[in-house]
Amino acid sequence: MFDKLIEKVKAQPKTIVFTEGTDARILSAASRLLEEKLMGVILVGGKEAVKTAAEQGHFNIAGAEIIDPANYEGMDAMVDTMVQLRKGKMSPEECRANLLKGNYFGTMLVKMGKADCLLGGATYSTADTIRPALQLVKTKPGAHLVSSCFILNRDFGDENLRTICMADCAVNIDYQDNVDKDGNVTFTAAQKLAEVAIEAAACAKTFDIDPKIAVLSFSTKGSGKGGTVALSQEATRVVKELRPDLAIDGEMQFDAAVSPTVGQLKFPGSPVAGYANTFIFPMIEAGNIGYKIAQRLGGYAAYGPILLGLNAPINDLSRGCDADEVYKMAIITAAL
Repeated sequence: MFDKLIEKVKAQPKTIVFTEGTDARILSAASRLLEEKLMGVILVGGKEAVKTAAEQGHFNIAGAEIIDPANYEGMDAMVDTMVQLRKGKMSPEECRANLLKGNYFGTMLVKMGKADCLLGGATYSTADTIRPALQLVKTKPGAHLVSSCFILNRDFGDENLRTICMADCAVNIDYQDNVDKDGNVTFTAAQKLAEVAIEAAACAKTFDIDPKIAVLSFSTKGSGKGGTVALSQEATRVVKELRPDLAIDGEMQFDAAVSPTVGQLKFPGSPVAGYANTFIFPMIEAGNIGYKIAQRLGGYAAYGPILLGLNAPINDLSRGCDADEVYKMAIITAAL
């Protein structure tokens, strides 16, 4: 999987910004990316602090650009741009104070075209990575929400399940209708889940997955009632209406999604049942538990959360990540 992604990033080199420039895991990954000439690297942090941390870890970051927000020559212009983006929700003083933080500063480097993509979260929470992205980079045209997916890969067993996609496992707790001040529904819960499915399918294609999308539930084709069954049914209908080119079915249980025998028994004639490789969960509990079961018991390597719906590739690391995960997530982010 990564051989193909590396070919892609080498063919179209990008510049990535790391928001935590003194972290040893970031520095290790950065040195490897630079040595392999995969992308340009910007490290956010005090120059001496970053250089000292690199020397202590014996990491060669000679090719990286180190930018200290406290001494950035373009800070005044960055503050002005952020004030305009926040449209009165932050004063110039508040914007300047936030831009001294790596997460906001790095996001503005992407917004202003200094970097193509961003990877953060080695020390920041997921919320602290997503919040600046939503406020500054914002969602892409036509997108109504930010969601996420995980790409899971294993090098053994059934080739049909070698690389799979799961969404949303990290961002949206659940799905509720958007209602205006007059009580009118402006965007339904099912439309939101449908958007997650469409975005996840697009991301899956980046990893050479031909998406066969299963919208999951504890019910298959109306066998159960209550819970999120109606949500999964309606989201499936919305996707089929918006994107008839996508292979999608639901609602279905996980066994029906992955076992051809069970799938065709419970959902006869479905082009997806038994062959799914892109799994859409109706709530975050199911998604988060599901991908971690695949990772810890199923032997899959999990990469993510990969954020979907933003105007630029901005991704979040687990605070428990190691240097190899940072390196691989950097390649994924640049490939997107």
